[in-house]
Amino acid sequence: MKYLDEFRDPELAGRLFDDIRRITTRPWAIMEVCGGQTHSIIRNGIDQLLPDQIELIHGPGCPVCVTPLELIDKALAIAARPDVTFCSFGDMLRVPGSSQDLFKIKSEGGDIRIVYSPLDAVKIAQQRPERQVVFFGIGFETTAPANAMAILQAERLGLTNFSMLVSHVLVPPAISAIMESPVSRVQGFLAAGHVCSVMGTHQYGPLVARYHVPIVVTGFEPLDVLEGIRRTVAQLEAGEARLDNAYARAVSAPGNLPAQKVLAEVFEVTDRTWRGIGMIPQSGWRLSARFRPFDAEDRFNVGHIRTEESSLCRSGEVLQGLIKPNQCPAFGKECTPRMPLGATMVSSEGACAAYYQYGRFVHVDA
Repeated sequence: MKYLDEFRDPELAGRLFDDIRRITTRPWAIMEVCGGQTHSIIRNGIDQLLPDQIELIHGPGCPVCVTPLELIDKALAIAARPDVTFCSFGDMLRVPGSSQDLFKIKSEGGDIRIVYSPLDAVKIAQQRPERQVVFFGIGFETTAPANAMAILQAERLGLTNFSMLVSHVLVPPAISAIMESPVSRVQGFLAAGHVCSVMGTHQYGPLVARYHVPIVVTGFEPLDVLEGIRRTVAQLEAGEARLDNAYARAVSAPGNLPAQKVLAEVFEVTDRTWRGIGMIPQSGWRLSARFRPFDAEDRFNVGHIRTEESSLCRSGEVLQGLIKPNQCPAFGKECTPRMPLGATMVSSEGACAAYYQYGRFVHVDA
C-alpha cells in the first residue's frame, strides 16, 4: 500500500474539505470524466461531504458503458460462431445486448475466454491456428496502446486467424460534445489522469480556450479527487479558465511519446457512436488501412447489424450527466446488476453500478 495510503489520509482529506468550503461562495457544477473517479467519489462519500453549492456530475468516461449496443450485438454474433474463440476482458461479459450477453453465449457452448491482455489473445491464436481468435478491443486512450501492440505482434507473426473488434473512443471530442449540448450544465472538468498519462495534456488547452472552462487533470484516490475539485473551484471562483495538472506524479505535458507513435501507426481517427449518446464526430479510432485485414467487423461481415436502445433505460442521460442514476425510474427495480438494462449497471466503472453497490437507492425526481 506504499504510495497509496498517503492519498487516503483522513486528516489531509479533512483539510482539503475545509479549504473547499472556505473558498466556495457560489453554486458550481463540475464533471468528473472518468468512471474510476466516479466510483472513488461515491465509495468515499465525497459528494455528500462537499459544500451544498458544489454538484459533481458523472461523465461518460466508462469505456464499457459507452460501447454502443449495436457493437455489443456484433460481438455476440461473432462469439456465437462455432469456429471462433472470442477473447475479452471480464467486465464485457455481463454487458447486455439486445437479447443476451456474452455469458449467455458461453453457457450455450460458445468458446469465450476472459483474458488479462490482448497479447493473451494473440498467444491463443498462435497455439490454435485452426480457430479464428477475436479480441474485443474497447476503451479510451488508456487501453489503446496495448491493443495496438497486439495488432503489431499479430502482423509480425504472420497470423491470419487473429482479428480485433475495435471500439476505441476519445475523451477530448466527448468534452466538446458535452459543452456544445444545449442542456449542458458543466462549468468545470476533472480530466482522467490515466488517459493523460498516455496522451499528455496538449489536447485540453484548446478546449479550455474554446469553451472558457477549467480542466484539471487528476487521479483516482480520494485526495487526488479532492485536490482536483479544490483547484477547479478556485478557478471558477476567480473567474478563470486554465488547464491545470494536479496529477504530475503520473502525467507530463507530452505524455507517453512511444505509445502515441504506436497508436498513430495502427489506428486512424473516425466518427464513433456512443451508447445512449449517439454519434460524436471524430471521437474514436479504427484500424488504419494497413491493418484493416485484422478488423473483425469486416472479416465476419457484421457491419449491417443495427439495434435500438431499451425505452426503459436512461443510461444515455446518466452518461451525459443530465440525471443521476437514482433519478432513473428503473434503477434498482427493473434494472439491477443481476438483470441490467444498460452497461452502466454492470461495468466496474459504471455510475449506476456505483450507486447500487454503495447504497444510493433513494429515488430522486429528475
